[in-house]
Amino acid sequence: MDASLGEFGRRVQAVAERFLAQNGRPAAPDEVAQLGRQLAALVAERGLPRPLAPGETGAPGGMTEAECAPLVGRVTAGTTEPLLAELARQLVKACFYPEFTVCRDSYRERARDGSCRRQELARARGRVSGTHCVDCPHWVRFEPAAHAAWLGAQWVDGPAALAAGGEVYLPEDFRALRHWLHAAARA
Repeated sequence: MDASLGEFGRRVQAVAERFLAQNGRPAAPDEVAQLGRQLAALVAERGLPRPLAPGETGAPGGMTEAECAPLVGRVTAGTTEPLLAELARQLVKACFYPEFTVCRDSYRERARDGSCRRQELARARGRVSGTHCVDCPHWVRFEPAAHAAWLGAQWVDGPAALAAGGEVYLPEDFRALRHWLHAAARA
């Protein structure tokens, strides 16, 4: 890991390395570090969304492609690995979506055939946050073991199928990033 990145950059680097590896595309460490530095600069410039006041529940937010694309362009400037753009898109959303406390429950939405897209390993591999949304409040609400037990109880194919997906479904590096963002917004 690149020590010059600072705590935020190191957390982003851990997420990036895992995400790229789980997609069979390990990128050059210099590009991953560059992405981390550029995202850190963007966060420093824009600031994080304000934290919720006591008793406030907030609401899930979003960004249009027109809002997100230029930010992703800044974060990926100078990189050549194509998957870094998708990684950056998801990380930008993780950093700048507003806080809320009631989960959207998209991790368990079922199709007519009973399947759940977010619980399919191939789809989860394409998400830096695994089965949950990048701004899901469960990342800061639960500790790892409690989160896995809670999610396993709601898993279509049962807890063993969740456990078989390991870090893909519930990546601890992403939890660490969410905890950093949560704390930094309150600092």
